[in-house]
Amino acid sequence: MRLSADRDRCAGAGMCALTAPEVFDQDDEEGLVVLLHPVPLPGQWAAARMAVGLCPAGAIALDSPDSTAP
Repeated sequence: MRLSADRDRCAGAGMCALTAPEVFDQDDEEGLVVLLHPVPLPGQWAAARMAVGLCPAGAIALDSPDSTAP
């Protein structure tokens, strides 16, 4: 699993950081997404997938939807 985040699309809602704080954060200046771990650990996959689905701006992408792929 590999994630990407588009800061130009980010609306700063913070759903990613609330849902998967080990994987995402928000910057202090604009509140935009900060991707802490583009390749989350297997134990973080479920929360990372949920964060992708909850992002209201569609700023987070899951580049490898196969749950068996790192």
